[in-house]
Amino acid sequence: MPHLVAIDLGAESGRVILGTLRRGRLAMEVVHRFPTGATEMGGTLRWDVLGFHAEVLRGLRKVAGRGIRPAGVSCDSWGVDYVLCRDGDPLLSQPFQYRDTRTARTFPAVLRKVGAKAIYAETGVMFMGINTLYQLADDVARRPDILAAADRFLNIGDYFNWLLSGVPRAEESLASTTQLWNPRRRTWSARLAKAIGIPASLLPRLVRAGTPLGKLRGVEGLAATRVIASCSHDTGCAVAAVPATGDDWAFLSSGTWSLLGVELPRPLISEAARAANLTNEAGFGGTTRFLKVLVGLWILQECRREWEASGGPSDYAKIARLAAKAPALRTLIRPDYPRFAEPGDMLAKVRAYARETRQPVPETPGAVARAILESLALLYAEQVELVEKVSGRPVRRLHVVGGGSRNDLLNQATADALGRPVLAGPDEATAAGNLLIQAHALGKLRGLADIRKVSRASFPARPFHPDAAAAAGWAEARARFAALPRGY
Repeated sequence: MPHLVAIDLGAESGRVILGTLRRGRLAMEVVHRFPTGATEMGGTLRWDVLGFHAEVLRGLRKVAGRGIRPAGVSCDSWGVDYVLCRDGDPLLSQPFQYRDTRTARTFPAVLRKVGAKAIYAETGVMFMGINTLYQLADDVARRPDILAAADRFLNIGDYFNWLLSGVPRAEESLASTTQLWNPRRRTWSARLAKAIGIPASLLPRLVRAGTPLGKLRGVEGLAATRVIASCSHDTGCAVAAVPATGDDWAFLSSGTWSLLGVELPRPLISEAARAANLTNEAGFGGTTRFLKVLVGLWILQECRREWEASGGPSDYAKIARLAAKAPALRTLIRPDYPRFAEPGDMLAKVRAYARETRQPVPETPGAVARAILESLALLYAEQVELVEKVSGRPVRRLHVVGGGSRNDLLNQATADALGRPVLAGPDEATAAGNLLIQAHALGKLRGLADIRKVSRASFPARPFHPDAAAAAGWAEARARFAALPRGY
């Protein structure tokens, strides 16, 4: 009955989660939870990674204090962001948060210098200004002294695994989000690093998902615990834990971001994929997650913050109940419109978009939330069809995992918009995948099929089927949605 610990770092919160694998089932318990979120410093957005590290240690000490001696521990995180460090100094500067605007100039500059087709042919990664490639290019241009002092960069999940083990490695699933990794050769792109002025010595050594790193340091009583690089990218963990069978399904990892795609046996790098701005990310067991990164529940999260500040509803369950009572398909937005990716004044942005497109302006929290959730469902349906077309992989059902899978209104709306079944859960797929990949690394599970078998047994999916009575209304909404301005 091995115990394992997952450290799951997200854009809103971090958790230290204790997992127990017994008789083919995984049980999980959140031992410690703490807020993350960006910190404003000198007009920039940063991550307080030292504060997060203190909270991680606090959570691990809670585990040790209960007399539990876990066999393994691993950290996963969002992609693209990184820490510049060297062996003698684990933090040369507070890392930037991906919503900081510093790449507004370097993103187009790198595209002009290297060329979009050349970058995509080398990496198969979709173009977003937040990608590590453009953040490092900004360091080259504006922070050369700090860059020169560094002997490596480590993306966030890998950085915490280094702090815990003393072994600096870049796990492939997280490296694949950087737009500096070549998925065909499974190595860093020396060509792109040279093009932006990054020395090869800055690129950390790569390892595959499920690689043991070393013994845990700094927590009394847990000296025998092994630090493991599971999938350091949270979506890699989540997709590994999708309780699916066969190959006729798509996944949606639903949280602050929505990551929607299919699992392929190898990268798909083509002109059609580049034109659709689809990305190839490394998955567990040598698989490829062929997907689109979309704005997800971030829009609702920002609205919730504004409601909370003004004394309005702040509990997501209550917001969902209010949305369910609001009129259906009244106001639609394009969640992928660029203004919605920027922080601040989200309620005003939603209402302004409604006015600009001559739709009813949502005034109440319920109406705003309903507009956001139904618009997300329409975006998911649109993107499933796009991924299906480009990949050639038929999609007969959509597995939704992550925090968004708890939202029944969104699940049903997605089934209605897509016209295909939606299977919801597990909501803690990231932590489950992290823990089960550790179990594989320790010889307790044989591979991806075993991992998904345990996930199915532990977290039965909740089905949502398209409502035939609502089909006409959703067909009309899809036409309206397709005609809305995208802003780019």
